[in-house]
Amino acid sequence: MARPWCGIAMAGALWIAAAGCARHDERPLPPARESPAAIRPPTATPTPLVVTAAAAQDYAAEARLLYRVAACVGDDPLPPGLDEATVREHCAALRPRMEAYRERYLARARPFLASLRNRDLPPTVVYPFGGGDLLSALTTYPDALDVETLSLELAGDPRRIAGLGQEELGRSLRLIRQTIAPLLTQSDSTSANLMKGQRGEIPGQLAFFLIALAIHGYEPVSLRYFRIEPDGSLHDLGAQEIATVEARTAAHLKVEWTPPDFSPAFANMELIFRTRGADGPLRIHRHIGANLADRPLAENPGLLKHLESKGRVVAMTKAASYLLWRPGFSSVRRYLLTHMDFMISDSTGIPPDAAREAGFVQETYGQFRGSFLNASRAINQEFRTLWSSQPRRRLPFRYGYLDSGRHFHLLVTRRRTS
Repeated sequence: MARPWCGIAMAGALWIAAAGCARHDERPLPPARESPAAIRPPTATPTPLVVTAAAAQDYAAEARLLYRVAACVGDDPLPPGLDEATVREHCAALRPRMEAYRERYLARARPFLASLRNRDLPPTVVYPFGGGDLLSALTTYPDALDVETLSLELAGDPRRIAGLGQEELGRSLRLIRQTIAPLLTQSDSTSANLMKGQRGEIPGQLAFFLIALAIHGYEPVSLRYFRIEPDGSLHDLGAQEIATVEARTAAHLKVEWTPPDFSPAFANMELIFRTRGADGPLRIHRHIGANLADRPLAENPGLLKHLESKGRVVAMTKAASYLLWRPGFSSVRRYLLTHMDFMISDSTGIPPDAAREAGFVQETYGQFRGSFLNASRAINQEFRTLWSSQPRRRLPFRYGYLDSGRHFHLLVTRRRTS
């Protein structure tokens, strides 16, 4: 049975598996190449797969409490046991950083990005390798109805905040401030910080998402967790289903990655939100924790089945360790080239030759001399050639990685219309 609110954006909705960041010391791999014949946009929008639902467990109350405590919105009384002075200290430190993001970054980035976007874009955003970064997704596509962030990091258990002692609460909130600081000041998060959020009493991914809602003027309405079935449909988890895996720890999705310390039931979350204090449209944010490399996707075919049922989308990526350059991520790259109409990225986006062969044009902003991390020499040259072939267009803010010369840079990838 479908959930009653699914109609708000389901026609444009997208569900996707995720991958995390590669190690920064990996050697360059050969450039990725796609067969043009294999990358053809669908001629019609497919019918989305049925969304299944159990007697789903809704953690709306826990989401609102985390929103109050971790994202510092409102002044409602705290439940017994949570130390008010510790929360007040946290918010005194975090709120100025949130306001600085609004005033120094959002005020410049939002109008600039709006000038780049096509009209009548699909309402669904796909953000591969976007661990914790609902903030940038809402900055880049403020009109989206459905935002999908995708990464190795799992969403996290929202229940642990209840009953935290003063010392544990203070330590957990300090960790949130430390790990979100690069996202608020440098427009990306490090792998090390994202891994830290996999452990602790306050779930790092979920806290980041709620802080993003607060900065953009939204509030949480519902929080549910789900699994993806082999046929690509989604199954909301009920309380009993969550209890049956309570004693297990979520899977370690990559060798050189800090595993989570919570149940696998809390890998994939669906957060429903709306404009704070208003009756505006409900919006959906889904985070799916999984590995987007070719082999894990082949082992879990439901991910791509569900993904391919969603029709046309817009995309973004930034600070993604150049994974879309790699041969081992050909499935997700092919998906994007087949289904997206428009993409904003840094140089970790689609390589120029692959984009051109699939029928896209690319526009460059800022400067690019080379990749920030060690990556394919051939694709580095593709990007240098692309940037040198176009007039220099000013970019007044950072979007993801700097280049090797510490320059701001941004790439727009559009499907060719004629």
